[in-house]
Amino acid sequence: MTPQSQFTVVAPITAGGEAALRALLITMNSAPGVADPRNPLVPFGEFAQLHFARFVILNDPTLGDIEAYGVPRPDLPNYLALVGDCDGPAGACLAEMAQRAGAGLRRIFGHCEGFDGRVDLLAWMQAHDLPIAASYVNWVGRTVLQIKEESALQQLLSARMDRTPVASAAEARQRWRQMVDLVRNEIAARRLSLTSPEPTPLDWVIAKSANLLVSLLLSLLALPFLVILAPALLFQLRRQETRDPEICPRPDSDLLVELQSLEDHDVSNQYTAFGSAKPGAFRRGLITLVFAVIQFTARHIFMRGYLARIQTIHFARWVFVDDKRRVLFTSNYDGGHQAYMDDFINKAAWGLNVAFSSGVGWPHTDWLLLRGARREQYFKYYQRRHQLPTQVWYKAYPGLTLTDLDRNARIRQGLERELSDTEALAWLKLL
Repeated sequence: MTPQSQFTVVAPITAGGEAALRALLITMNSAPGVADPRNPLVPFGEFAQLHFARFVILNDPTLGDIEAYGVPRPDLPNYLALVGDCDGPAGACLAEMAQRAGAGLRRIFGHCEGFDGRVDLLAWMQAHDLPIAASYVNWVGRTVLQIKEESALQQLLSARMDRTPVASAAEARQRWRQMVDLVRNEIAARRLSLTSPEPTPLDWVIAKSANLLVSLLLSLLALPFLVILAPALLFQLRRQETRDPEICPRPDSDLLVELQSLEDHDVSNQYTAFGSAKPGAFRRGLITLVFAVIQFTARHIFMRGYLARIQTIHFARWVFVDDKRRVLFTSNYDGGHQAYMDDFINKAAWGLNVAFSSGVGWPHTDWLLLRGARREQYFKYYQRRHQLPTQVWYKAYPGLTLTDLDRNARIRQGLERELSDTEALAWLKLL
């Protein structure tokens, strides 16, 4: 199994350089916000391990909201972010991109502070690759190669399948056998490939096991202190909840038009949000703890198609920026934006509150879990207002949803073992 990883290269944009950068990024697209996989600057389609990638300018229109807490508006720069999800180590993916798309990356990052033609591109990107506070991978170990090969398999079988009604389960097994023979012949003729998974890296297994043990040990050690401190912590939480400003005005109509113009060019969409964290040691500690818990559950529990009850997210991440004063959130998801938000409200509103209620202006919550995102209109105003237009977005397998990926994987699995008559009938229905 090849595990997935992520990179988030973030660098401040030079003063006066943002307009030229935006114009350059637009040249990478084949549709509004959608990257041409063969664009001459960074041909994302040439990097076989890359699932998703984006260039996005982090220009925070809500930066002044922090003044509602009596804190002066900070003087923070606008950033350029290169965000990617890949198979194998993120460093290896960045190294290949630096080697094969170095000229284009230099043109792009040339609009960032501290970058010039003499700098070591890979070292510069690695130095600006921010630590990820929490991340989610829908199906750990499912590679781009596997996805593309299984999609080709599904298309082959669907095109060649006998569509006449099946008279019996025994006949279904006979048709399954014909499909097995077809696939073997196509593989032998090298018209189809079904590559076996790579061995799981030993260092990844050791690191994952060590993380599990250390996390459980630290949790056990901290438990008595948390029990003792729980009344004071809950008092402080409730005290802040009742006093926190709520800033959820209707988002600007021009922003909505721009955001909507970048959506629904595929069965999947991108989402980028950026905003300030609530000030104070308590909120900083709370958000740090929350992200640590999200990271633990995503690493050890939610590895096979689900994030809580949500099944439409391919990849997601939370990244601290500006010494934890701001947070960047990105995701890649199936379906339309409204359906994405409704899915969270209906299935995991409490999870949204836990993950995002330390953001400045979040709809008022009760005891961290209640209300908040349940106040649907305020929540939708809030998330749209903090959403940023993604200038360039790449998906390695357009037209495929997570439902498609799961179906295609089950089709392949049905060819790799002996099926009963009943199982063969169920397998044919996948086609």
